[in-house]
Amino acid sequence: MDTKIYAISGEKSNLSAPDKGIYKPVPLAYHGRHMIEMTNEIVICPMSESDLDQVMAIELASFPNPWTRQHFLDELSSPYAFPLSAFDLGGRLVGFICPMLLLGEGEIMDVAVDPDCRGRGVGRMLVQRVLDDCLGAGAACVFLEVRVSNHAAISLYSEMGFVETGRRRRYYKDGEDALVMERLFTSG
Repeated sequence: MDTKIYAISGEKSNLSAPDKGIYKPVPLAYHGRHMIEMTNEIVICPMSESDLDQVMAIELASFPNPWTRQHFLDELSSPYAFPLSAFDLGGRLVGFICPMLLLGEGEIMDVAVDPDCRGRGVGRMLVQRVLDDCLGAGAACVFLEVRVSNHAAISLYSEMGFVETGRRRRYYKDGEDALVMERLFTSG
């Protein structure tokens, strides 16, 4: 398993070429207008089983029907998934994302940020990392489902170029609908 440390720079993730050995921590400079409250660095690396206690704490604080520990273990062992963890310099996990790439399409299955760190750009960085990696791997698009009531997430995804392409009626266990959103990559 890849154990290198990954990081986000202001312009573009330096993570799109795992075979080039260019991975190193860099100062956080990710679109300053979104990062007003965050003054230290964030590192993004492949999620490992040792992250799961912190991942589960964030998952339980974030969703009414959270994933189970086994679900995350399944993601870690899937050949199509590449779950990622975001850490502050103190080693505290502040967010995670569980994407997959299959048949030229990326999908964001789960993403969450520690409630104490929301609104500071961590989620944006995680989503951007997935977009960079999927584009670098030749994907045509990335899609996701989001609760219709999650206005903050819908706004973020819209700002990042995702568009609503459908609606899944009563998608969640509590009966709430999900919006299907997709980010297409243009060629050329």
